[in-house]
Amino acid sequence: LANLGTQAINSAINGLKSMGSALINVGKQAITSYADYEQLVGGVETLFGESAGIVQNYANEAYKSAGLSANEYMETVTSFSASLLQSLDGDTKKTAEYSNRAITDMSDNANKMGTDMSMLQNAYQGFAKQNYTMLDNLKLGYGGTKTEMQRLIQDASKLTGVQKELGVTVDANDMSFGNIVNAISVVQKQMGIMGTTSKEASSTISGSVNSMKSAWQNLLTGIADDNANFGDLINNCNPMAVNISIC
Repeated sequence: LANLGTQAINSAINGLKSMGSALINVGKQAITSYADYEQLVGGVETLFGESAGIVQNYANEAYKSAGLSANEYMETVTSFSASLLQSLDGDTKKTAEYSNRAITDMSDNANKMGTDMSMLQNAYQGFAKQNYTMLDNLKLGYGGTKTEMQRLIQDASKLTGVQKELGVTVDANDMSFGNIVNAISVVQKQMGIMGTTSKEASSTISGSVNSMKSAWQNLLTGIADDNANFGDLINNCNPMAVNISIC
């Protein structure tokens, strides 16, 4: 009996040690995630000025709209928004809206076409620099050349009904980054790609898991943020989650 008691005590101690290690690890992750968050917010504020709040609101909702954490969203935005801002004549509000649509389009494409998200991000960063070699990464039926990008834009310009539905305009002869973003949105809408991420987040297991993972990353950031709405962050973790390591 004494031996059994000793074993029980040792098991309890080992369990507490494991729990303590897990909590320490979460704490470290939270501090790192929040440090990244502060830096990314600073970048967004520099680029978007008075419209930075719009970007941050989209970032907070990205776990369900794009399957990305707020940090991942802001990191993606800042990677191409300077070029987009320039193509939209410095209109920060417009750039925030275009950027959000571009990121959602990337996520939808990744979900529907099975393309790695990083390949899509690289493609858009290339488009921002007038490099079209990765256009075929989108798997929309267009090759990676300037001529093929022009063909995509021209095809999108003819889809006036889709343009009206999305509230965008595509100029057949405009190769600016902003016009390219619009053209891709129109083509993906026409092909039935648009909206797949948010639909999967609410209706499929894989979509729910991706959403939960992103919500968990947001929760980690919030742990180290005194101003975070902790209740909302917890609620954003999908109730389907049963594994505490996910959410």
